[in-house]
Amino acid sequence: MKRSADIQSSRLPQVHLVLLALGLLCLSWPTFAHHSFAAEFDIKKPIEFKGRVVKVELINPHSWIHLEVTGTDGSKEIWMVEGGSPNALFRKGITKNSIPVGSELEVIGYQARDGGKRAVGRTLRFADGRSLFFESTPVPGATN
Repeated sequence: MKRSADIQSSRLPQVHLVLLALGLLCLSWPTFAHHSFAAEFDIKKPIEFKGRVVKVELINPHSWIHLEVTGTDGSKEIWMVEGGSPNALFRKGITKNSIPVGSELEVIGYQARDGGKRAVGRTLRFADGRSLFFESTPVPGATN
């Protein structure tokens, strides 16, 4: 008959394997939250608008610029434009101060697949013509 200590020591490698697998799963979890262009935005829904910056969020995994856009009927609505990760933006020299609240931006990009007031900007320009490289989700087939 096997002793209890022998049975426990024979299960030790299995326990280590399970713990290792759980650890790896936990480390890879943030990658599940990331998405491709096609998962969120629709290449068949090109969009252009101008708006006033009301909020800038440099948060993971993607940054967002919130714009107040005035419709042709005079109504105002808030649109969100997706950008890259804060780390990618910081490496390009972009901070919250680079996108002042109140400034005007022109957005040329693609609308969210679900029709929501979200877009990925292929081209972002300030009213004075300066381009803003917001490092967004890569657009399939686009040449920025």
